[in-house]
Order: sequence, then C-alpha cells, then structure tokens
Amino acid sequence: MIAGKRILLIVGGGIAAFKTPDLIRKLREGGAEVVPVLTRAGAQFVTPLTLAALAGHKVHQDLFDLTEEAEMGHIQLSRAADLVVVAPCTADLMAKMAGGHADDLASTLLMATDKPVLIAPAMNVRMWDHPATRRNLATLQGDGVRVVGPNPGPMACGEFGPGRMSEPLEIVAAIGAALGGGPLAGRRVLVTSGPTHEPIDPVRYIANRSSGAQGTALAAALRDLGAEVVFVTGPASVPPPQGVQVVAVETARAMLEAVQEALPVDAAVMAAAVADWRVANAAGSKMKKDGSGKAPALEFAENPDILATVSKHPTARPRLVVGFAAETDEVIAHATAKRLRKGCDWIVANDVRPDTGIMGGSSNAVAIISEAGAESWPMMGKDEVARRLAARIAGALA
Repeated sequence: MIAGKRILLIVGGGIAAFKTPDLIRKLREGGAEVVPVLTRAGAQFVTPLTLAALAGHKVHQDLFDLTEEAEMGHIQLSRAADLVVVAPCTADLMAKMAGGHADDLASTLLMATDKPVLIAPAMNVRMWDHPATRRNLATLQGDGVRVVGPNPGPMACGEFGPGRMSEPLEIVAAIGAALGGGPLAGRRVLVTSGPTHEPIDPVRYIANRSSGAQGTALAAALRDLGAEVVFVTGPASVPPPQGVQVVAVETARAMLEAVQEALPVDAAVMAAAVADWRVANAAGSKMKKDGSGKAPALEFAENPDILATVSKHPTARPRLVVGFAAETDEVIAHATAKRLRKGCDWIVANDVRPDTGIMGGSSNAVAIISEAGAESWPMMGKDEVARRLAARIAGALA
C-alpha cells in the first residue's frame, strides 16, 4: 500500500533517531519515496549525509534557506507528500504541534500541510506520562493526527516503561494503514461513547461521570487501522476524533435509534455509559420549589438495553460485539455474568470506584472477558488501551 507514495519524514531529536535510517530503508524497499526533514536536535543523533544517502533525496533542515524559500519551499514540501510522518516525535515536537507553533522548518511544515499526519512518539517514561504530554496527545488525536506506539521496554536512560519508539516495521504498517491499507480497511465499525443525559425538566438531567475519553480513543484507534467508523456519542466532555462519522445524541433512546440506523456493521464496540433509567414523568417546563420542602416525585422507567439489542439482533448482528462493564465490586464476576446475559462476544470490564480515578480520568485498567475467560491488563493510558483493543478487534475480524 506504500508503493508509489511520497512520505515526508520529519526526524526529531531523540536517541530513537538511530532507528530512522532503517525506517527509510524499509520504506524504500516497499516502493515509497522518502523526503527527509531533520530538526536541529535530530542532527545531534543522525547525520544529514546518512539520511540523504538512504533516502536518495536532499535532507531539508533550514526554514530560512534562501534558495528554497524564494519559491516558498516549506509550502511545497508540506503539500507534495501523501503523508507526513514524525519519527521520532519528541515531547517538544508534540507540544509544538498541539500548540500550533511554527518556529522552525519541521513545525512550520506541520502547520502548513493539508495531508494526514502520523507521529511515532519516543521519550522518557516520565515525560510520556506527564499530564502535559497526555493533554497534548489528546489534542493531537482530536485533530486527526494518527499515532503509532510508543512501546514499553528498557530505555537508553536506564528506566523501563512506555516511551520506546515503535520498531520500523510497526511504523511502516501504520503508514500503510494511514494511506488506506490497514488491517481494518473495508471494515465498518460502530463505536458508542460518552454518557447519556436523561431529562428531568428542560434544564436538569440525570447523568454519570463518563467523559467519553475511552470511546473516543477507540474510535481513533480503529480509524487508524483503516476502518470506516460510525461514532455514536452522548454529551461527552472530550471532542470526537476527526475522520469518523459522528452521530451526536443525548438520551439512551436516541442512542438506540442511531445505533440501529448504523447497522449493519462488521463490529460494534459499545463503550457508552448508557443510563439504565430515565424519568418517565419529565416536566415540560422548569420545576419550581413550592416552599413545602417536599421534593418532586420522579417516576422512573427502564431504558432500552442497547448492547443486548445489538447482540441479539435477528438479521444484522455484527460479527463481533464488544460490550463494556463499569463495576465497583466483584468486577470479573459481574462482567462475566453480563456477557452471558447480554449475548455479546467480549466484555471490557473495569473498576470505577472513586479511588481508582478511572471514571473521567486519563488512564484505565481493564479485563477482557470472553468465552476463553478473563485476561487482565495493567493500568495504562486510555489511548494505549484503545490501540491494544483495536489490534485485537482487527485480529478477530481477519
């Protein structure tokens, strides 16, 4: 899928830049044309001569190259590529991209391009876990930037954890997916996300603490693997990702309607925190206190079971149905029972007690419940959970 494609490769300043020559070689073996851009910091780790020899192209370094800028070279570079790849993408480059900075050639190209962008982050584990980096990552993914890695493992600094740049073959695969050749190319996937709001009156509603972050990350990860994603979202506190079909809803009944309209799909990932109950006697105008001290009598009705409806659909059941279970006690037992009761293939279960910080937070620790049993994953960023789960979904549909 990369043959004949032109890749603009920006090399950031990190020790992981030593992998970049091998990445260029593998891209060229696949038939891609590679145009290197070397940052000032990147030149401390790999030389322009090395990149130029392997790419067969001049290495671009200076924003103020008078010869090139007489013809607006940075605009031409940013527009002539099929894909812009940043590898390694340092914490500093991520911050510049998220903040819209354009103070050198690399950041200016990233601001000026109208082509898709893929980053391969690489940094110390503490830098990767820093709140600023997590915010920047969420911003970039919301802007439609694709991400590959980082991988866990030992680092040059002697520490261990997520932060190692993905291996060249992994990046090549991600590039193929970004160019429309991913493992989910041709697949249609439904993702639900966020809370639902069930009205009490025109200004009040019943809701939960779901931010929609995990569902949003899943939609982005599935998109990055080449899927056509239908993203049905309640009123989440995080923006939906770019490059997916967004259907915004508010109530559980509206979500069910949107889900049914999206069928048929190859897989349904039901990550939304749907309210179990709605107010049956919701008021048409704002309720007022009458001075009696008595609260209004709210009557509740059970909301439709969206996961069970999809799992047991008589004519359009997806090949794979993935439900979610947010539990506060006996997580595995309750999630296992839920999978059987709803009829879905997998349940992604997590412990949402307040002290875990998972509900509304940036990290998650999940267990995948399937017919084979329960598999617990360690605590990791919600984007990393999404990438691992998306890869597993791709494998199940292969």
